[in-house]
Amino acid sequence: MKPERSISKPQRAEVLLHKRADGRFISYFGDLHPSFFGNVVKAMGGAKQGYPVVSGVLAGVQPASTLSDAGFLDRLNAQLRPRVHEVRRLTPTIVEVVVHAPLAARRFEPGQFYRLQNFESLAPRVAATGRGDAGTVLAMEGLALTGAWVDKERGLLSTIVLEMGGSADLCAHLKPGEPVILMGPTGAPTEIPAGETVVLVGGGLGNAVLFSIGQALRAAGSKVVYFAGYKKMIDRYKVEEIEKAADVVVWCSDEAPGFAATRPQDRSFVGNIVEAMVSYADGRLGEQAIAYADCDRIIAIGSDRMMAAVGRARHAALKPFLKPAHCGIGSINSPMQCMMKEICAQCIQPHVDPATGRQSFVFSCYNQDQDLDRVDFAALNQRLAQNAVQEKLTAQWIDRCLRGLRLRAAA
Repeated sequence: MKPERSISKPQRAEVLLHKRADGRFISYFGDLHPSFFGNVVKAMGGAKQGYPVVSGVLAGVQPASTLSDAGFLDRLNAQLRPRVHEVRRLTPTIVEVVVHAPLAARRFEPGQFYRLQNFESLAPRVAATGRGDAGTVLAMEGLALTGAWVDKERGLLSTIVLEMGGSADLCAHLKPGEPVILMGPTGAPTEIPAGETVVLVGGGLGNAVLFSIGQALRAAGSKVVYFAGYKKMIDRYKVEEIEKAADVVVWCSDEAPGFAATRPQDRSFVGNIVEAMVSYADGRLGEQAIAYADCDRIIAIGSDRMMAAVGRARHAALKPFLKPAHCGIGSINSPMQCMMKEICAQCIQPHVDPATGRQSFVFSCYNQDQDLDRVDFAALNQRLAQNAVQEKLTAQWIDRCLRGLRLRAAA
């Protein structure tokens, strides 16, 4: 074997380094390889060129006697080739995509997320219509999606999608049995303490992240007070899962008349989520089944503005009701691209030390749970808005294409 050096498209992909006596090989790629070292693009190109070689070797591997008669590749494909199991509409703007991906489901821990997209080769295509959109391929960009729940025995995992226009709108049109690209779980699992009192604060889609976190907290022996916030009453979903995730739920809606609590310990509030937290803490919502003053940590997941408001309130309106030593954590929704942990820097998030003013940086796709007191929310807001023009144009074009395909009703 003599791989060509520094040539990203060699005549022959030499990716097998060593053959063992039992017929198995050791392969090598990326920065270890003379042809493909240097950057991510070359490494990905090397994987594309080298995978047929590896697949050819694996096809000839005989199963061990302790395993089934199925070939090694068949078993590998069953674990690693995800397919859509079911698509469910939860609200007018939120869709649940349930994927069969056994290994990805087994590896999930509360707080982590996945990267989902469809295959370009299987994506819908717009035929010639005279509207100027002929040939458009409705291929998704990689979407960072919450892992809401997993069924490890059946190999199922649920991701929740907010239809904001653009690629997210295509998720509703995935079909059961359709192969998809699923990476993950990625991100850091949320820390699950035992024996604490934890306040969960969820806004809109952020509530999906908190299902598994709340249930894990309760299983670890912690008490959970959950503030579940929504702009409109029609936005609420997975009520039973939220109740399972909390000892006490305070249902918050910006829209009157608000939600009716179905459990005696739960409460309802009309207004924003910070106002609800203050009203619960000062007793205006009635007797507290779990005292707000016992709170050891707050975990907020939602829009950047909601999390920033919770962070400020901890040192203002909520300060008289909180332990001085409590901690505040936010799941930071930075823009993301590769989601491969400290590679592309699209998700980089500035932090500012509240004591010294010193600036530092965190890759949010490596660890999305960050100290609310350190997050530079102004920078986060600017980063989220940086692609606004392109996102609006893409949303309009995809809307046009879906209408042309009659997958969406005409305006």
